Amino acid sequence: CKGLAGFGCFAAYHVGCVLNGMAEDNPNPVVYEAGAGAACSLKHRALRQLLESDDAADAADWDDVSVPEVFESLRYLSDPEHPNLSLEQLKVVQPGHVWVDGVRIHVRFTPTVPTCSVATLIGLTIKAKLQRSLPRRYKIDVEIFPGTHNQEDQVNKQLNDKERVAAALENPALRKLINNGIAGTDRPDDILLLA
Repeated sequence: CKGLAGFGCFAAYHVGCVLNGMAEDNPNPVVYEAGAGAACSLKHRALRQLLESDDAADAADWDDVSVPEVFESLRYLSDPEHPNLSLEQLKVVQPGHVWVDGVRIHVRFTPTVPTCSVATLIGLTIKAKLQRSLPRRYKIDVEIFPGTHNQEDQVNKQLNDKERVAAALENPALRKLINNGIAGTDRPDDILLLA
């Protein structure tokens, strides 16, 4: 259990189940149509803006990240129990549960069942994706949508503890699961691709 950096024996057991392909909490989830009204055109950002440090002199001139941009980066994340389904298809993430307040990004996600044993892993995947995708100046808050999980308070406490999250992201088994959930999720608009 120590290997999961304070995420508890419960999480360690269920991450082990995911790694070993054991029983699922929700073997027959409801699958929704992806992209219904959610498609957006992402703003092209200059490479300079993405690579320079956050305290660059002209950082004040940069555009803020928008809610559609944040949602677009999350919508294709894979569900740990159902890797062939996206979090959008399962309505785990929805555009209305994402908001931007200055340099704070808030995301609320909804597990498919109130007893979801991989809720912490889903939250870590969302947090890791945004940390990798956004400039460092943004503070990312990820939490379970209120009233949708039996252990909402415990999971939210874990997801908002910087030290636990950092240690969890260093754990090889968790990192593998998170990377699998993130892999292939960047799907840029064709107009942004070079000819």
